[in-house]
Amino acid sequence: QVQLAESGGGLVQAGGSLRLSCAVSGGTGSIGNMGWFRQAPGRDRDYVAEITWSGHSTWYADALKARFIISKDNAKNTLYLQMNSLMPEDTAVYYCAAAHGDYRDTSAYYGRAVRAFTSWGQGTQVTVSL
Repeated sequence: QVQLAESGGGLVQAGGSLRLSCAVSGGTGSIGNMGWFRQAPGRDRDYVAEITWSGHSTWYADALKARFIISKDNAKNTLYLQMNSLMPEDTAVYYCAAAHGDYRDTSAYYGRAVRAFTSWGQGTQVTVSL
């Protein structure tokens, strides 16, 4: 089974940057796309970004694409989320997730919603202070 483990969260001042990592292990051959989601207290779990297993295609929530970059290192089986110009509203628990299947360079989220992602990490807390 696929196992996902996030790391890299913490406390950062507004305007700063963080890079989150997600270590992927287990049956990686079944993974189509991977994504990052976030959830703040009292809020739904929101889509942040997505990437194909090959890294060829990426997708972002419109409000975040200017500041966040999703990438992956296939040799290390690691997914990354570079977050720049952080703001207090970015404070949330950030989750790494995997969608299984072949999506042929299309988004697993758009048209399929969050239910396409069936493997999840435990999350890492990001707190942005003023």
